[in-house]
Amino acid sequence: MVYRILSRIYPKNIRKGYTELLNYLGIKVNADVYIGFTLLIGFLLGMAGAFIIGTFYTAIPFFILFPAIFILTEILIYVPLMLKVDKNARVVEDMLPDAIQLMSSNLKSGLTVDQALLASSRPEFGIFEDELNRIGKEVATGKPIGDALLDSSKRIKSEKYKKTMELLYSGLRSGGELAKLLDQTSANLKHQKLVDQKVRSNVMMYVIFIFSAICFGAPILFGLSSFLVEVMSNIFGQIDIPAASTQRFSIPLMSFGENAISQGFILTYIISSIAMSSVMGGLIVGLISKGKEKYGLKYIPMIFASAMIVFFIIKLIVSKLIGGIMNL
Repeated sequence: MVYRILSRIYPKNIRKGYTELLNYLGIKVNADVYIGFTLLIGFLLGMAGAFIIGTFYTAIPFFILFPAIFILTEILIYVPLMLKVDKNARVVEDMLPDAIQLMSSNLKSGLTVDQALLASSRPEFGIFEDELNRIGKEVATGKPIGDALLDSSKRIKSEKYKKTMELLYSGLRSGGELAKLLDQTSANLKHQKLVDQKVRSNVMMYVIFIFSAICFGAPILFGLSSFLVEVMSNIFGQIDIPAASTQRFSIPLMSFGENAISQGFILTYIISSIAMSSVMGGLIVGLISKGKEKYGLKYIPMIFASAMIVFFIIKLIVSKLIGGIMNL
């Protein structure tokens, strides 16, 4: 009951999105209960995380830490579900042409529709095997094949799969021969798959360029620039200008003898810049390679980790080589 009340805090469209995700994944849990539970978990982790981090790092206030950790927790709960649904959809789309072709062959060999569906389910089809078995059992128990196909499209989040099922349903209603219709559909899907693969190969150069720029180019420049700031800070810190000279010649743009910008601030800025670049780069890679930004979410941790490793390696190498020469 408490979870259902908590779930009302979320907007209606977010609750609807969670409901659809749970349905696509076949999770037999009430959506409101699940949403309320995730909200409570996010609240508790946000409070605990803000308290712990605020104890050791007082620069960031609690009212910023708590919502940041809460939102991050909710994202980390939602994104894996979304990626799992999309992964299942891609598996079904990849196996769909072969499954349809196999079903057509079974129909031509004299099997009934339900028998052809059950015989078409193969272990190599992955999750699509379970879906074919379910459709076959529904047809065997008296459910019209058209309705079974349309209901199946509601369990797989794939526009291509949905259109294929609607095409088959329309063909069956118009009295078309099912085996011939399946052959034509399979051929069209295979052709579309080849076109998609060709497009991906053409845009692969853009993906490589983005990865190279974010994982290597930017960290190398940041590593060199951070060392330059460190050198300039040390040099200016060693310059001692008499007070009388500074009063006679005012230099508003430079302040010798003191560090206006700390090295800690520079490091924080660099890490923040790399993080933002990693997020944007991952989303762009997903958009270019797969057609949707969300497909690039899984690349963000890898891009960020690679960029940070390169940054610290470059910073260490430059500090050892040039810093040793300059006695810094």
